[in-house]
Amino acid sequence: MTSTGKNKSGFSKAVKVVSLALVAAAVTKELRKEPDERTWHGTVAGFVPYELRFPTIERIKERWWAPENPQIFGPRVWGVGWAVNVGRVVALGQRWIDDRQGSASD
Repeated sequence: MTSTGKNKSGFSKAVKVVSLALVAAAVTKELRKEPDERTWHGTVAGFVPYELRFPTIERIKERWWAPENPQIFGPRVWGVGWAVNVGRVVALGQRWIDDRQGSASD
């Protein structure tokens, strides 16, 4: 294996370890709360969002397809970390195309 392969493998392992640690921290955070206070969503490590509730169609649409939401990255549908708001990316791309076509016709 090349040194590049070892670096990728080491980086991949580090990402997995950090991911598992964040999941463990999120679960621990919720389990330390009183049962009636557990929401199973929030942030861990001060800024990393987590969502451990069962996914719903409404949440999937809200997180993955919300063109009116100005944020490109937001909480995942399930898990720890961020998801891409594809709806916003498409809306921005369409606006860019429209602007380019408008300026070309001027």
